[in-house]
Amino acid sequence: MSEKRFKRQQLKKKLFTKSRLIILNEETFEEKFSLKLNLMNVFVVVTISAILLISITTYIIAFTPLREFIPGYASNKLKKDATILAVKSDSLALEVKKNELYLQSIKKILTGDLEYAKLNKDSLLNTENQDVAKHPLTPSEAEMTLREQVALEDKYNLFEKAQSKVSLVMFPPVRGHITEKYSAAKKHYAVDIALAKDTPIKSVANGTVVFAEWTPTTGNVIIIKHRDAILSVYKHAASLTKAQGDVVRTGEVIGLAGSTGKESTGIHLHFELWKDGFAIDPTQFIDFE
Repeated sequence: MSEKRFKRQQLKKKLFTKSRLIILNEETFEEKFSLKLNLMNVFVVVTISAILLISITTYIIAFTPLREFIPGYASNKLKKDATILAVKSDSLALEVKKNELYLQSIKKILTGDLEYAKLNKDSLLNTENQDVAKHPLTPSEAEMTLREQVALEDKYNLFEKAQSKVSLVMFPPVRGHITEKYSAAKKHYAVDIALAKDTPIKSVANGTVVFAEWTPTTGNVIIIKHRDAILSVYKHAASLTKAQGDVVRTGEVIGLAGSTGKESTGIHLHFELWKDGFAIDPTQFIDFE
């Protein structure tokens, strides 16, 4: 016990033994600065300085904009901008995918690599082949009652409202003799109309030009997108008067008839009509003669 006590006394003596720190002029040995201190004072000062330094650093990191310069930290504005850019990137990716699908559809139209669909002449909507025999044709009692009520209401109506079932009226692009008719069996999804050279070709309806270029097989081609997802295609033109992105009106001249492209057999217009990616017989809606 006495030895341990002796060691404690020696340690206490070292900690509290006063020393003097003196700064002298090296040439004149003049005293410039002196300070009395001991090991305990040095330890306390160093500890307090370390605590202050850690506290100041923590405050800067937690509550000041200077933390943005520290690797691994990001500002709220930067995070917000990154989120907005990520949303925009997703939207752009979706639009790019839609445009790619749309361009693929136009490519299929140009190459004729599409299926034929039977369409209703009045509504331009796809119809399904239904077996009428499978459906009951006898009206129910509720249906008979409704028919009687409608008949009584219509009996005293002075005017009847009639609406056209055709959602899009089409203008003939040209008038002439059809040299080759539409034939799904022969994969000829168009009508060929014989024309004189430089006969004006007109748009069948209001729309926007989505394609207007020269192709090796079909020459000058122009494709117009109309409402209700309808596309009209005009091939083998001698020249085009509209460019991609132009808005055209019904009956507006979009090109001149000619015989361009490897597949052309003479001066004529190769006219196609498409609805939702399916070919339509143009003669169902347009009188070319």
